[in-house]
Amino acid sequence: MSDDTRIGGSSGKFPVTRWSAVLAARSGDPAERSRALEAILAAYWKPIYKYIRLRFNKPNEDAKDLTQDFFARLIDKDTLADFDPQKARLRTFLRVCVDHFVANTVKATHRQKRGGDAVHLSLDFPAAEAELQRAKPALAVGASAESFDDFLEKEFIRSLFGLSVTALREFCASRGKRVHFQLFELYDLADDDSARAGYADLAKKFDIAVTDVTNYLSFARREFRRIALENLREMTASEQEFRREARALLGVEPE
Repeated sequence: MSDDTRIGGSSGKFPVTRWSAVLAARSGDPAERSRALEAILAAYWKPIYKYIRLRFNKPNEDAKDLTQDFFARLIDKDTLADFDPQKARLRTFLRVCVDHFVANTVKATHRQKRGGDAVHLSLDFPAAEAELQRAKPALAVGASAESFDDFLEKEFIRSLFGLSVTALREFCASRGKRVHFQLFELYDLADDDSARAGYADLAKKFDIAVTDVTNYLSFARREFRRIALENLREMTASEQEFRREARALLGVEPE
């Protein structure tokens, strides 16, 4: 499999619509369905790849192939037509589908299917693997389904936040507010709290007033919250589910 590992999912914004991606994925309009599936793929491929690596103890290359084939089938076979949002969250439905897919698929089948009309998805597997190695989750092959559901939820949050940070960077750049994003990145996204620069140091670094640091961060945080909620809305099938997820994942009550 090629190491061409870029995906364009986060760069193409899902169109403004009253349908979430979950519902639009079952639309009769091929273009609408394709855009919806792209949004779902962007949010879920990394969590599913990591899940396959851990749940089934698969080597890197096998997990890549399984992830590629799973999402290719999801797109080609209209698997989401069977999803009932009244019965389960999307990530739980996908986990069950992955379990069945991996259990009924052998490595030779993957290798034979490569080429021809097979769908190839360009995914950043090296980045996903690096994240997995840094996190080193304490999950064994025999862990409970509940443990893996918790793992998928955390990875979905990570993926949602990653897509939202990318969208915020592009949003700020398009409006001439790169410093706003740089401040947000340096202050709010810092890995080490002890190494985080104070407002006065940031003001000096960017040659702006301390009050500007406050205002710029306020702007970036507000826009990040808006973008994250938009992304979350795309991944839910009803207003009730969206509000429940917003409270659980982001700790906010949507307006």
